[in-house]
Amino acid sequence: MTTEQQLRDRLRKISALFEGATTLGERNAAAAAIERVKQALASTAKAEQPTEFTFKLPDRWQRRLFSALCRRYGLEPFRYKRQRHTTVMLRVPKSFVEKTLWPEYLELKGALDEYLNDATERIIREEVYGDTGEAKERAG
Repeated sequence: MTTEQQLRDRLRKISALFEGATTLGERNAAAAAIERVKQALASTAKAEQPTEFTFKLPDRWQRRLFSALCRRYGLEPFRYKRQRHTTVMLRVPKSFVEKTLWPEYLELKGALDEYLNDATERIIREEVYGDTGEAKERAG
């Protein structure tokens, strides 16, 4: 079972991996790594025209995580009027999305999904009922 502190450590490690930091756990190193990614993004934006991307993120947790990750890199996620709340728009170079943003998001999302699933299972089992299995399937 993953504790919140273990999740935080794992998220830091995932971020450090994608940012290229060589020393984990040091705020200065993490800040410098984020700055390096921002600089690389700025130089990529000069060489490669930003493209408008549409991301469909089905729940609020995924949208919050994705938006926070974008903002960390100095990007501004948005929605057009009348777009669904599940939609997040972003203008960014395609190579940054493919090589950095989306892979990091997927890693972070996986870690959070695992933690949230474990916490939900534990709380339901302890506070509602011990059997948290899916409903059995019956023939019509």
